[in-house]
Amino acid sequence: MSRHRSYGRSSGSAKKRNVLKRFERVDVLRKLGRWKDGENKRVTGLPKTPVQP
Repeated sequence: MSRHRSYGRSSGSAKKRNVLKRFERVDVLRKLGRWKDGENKRVTGLPKTPVQP
């Protein structure tokens, strides 16, 4: 039995994701100086971040 072609190839042709997870977005905000560990504790409503090349 073969796999359906919609499952993708197993060659690992990973493409760049255009949506960041929360911890990735916090890392970007830290690099930009817009996130301080002691002050920011909000889970929702994080500011948008620029696209990483």
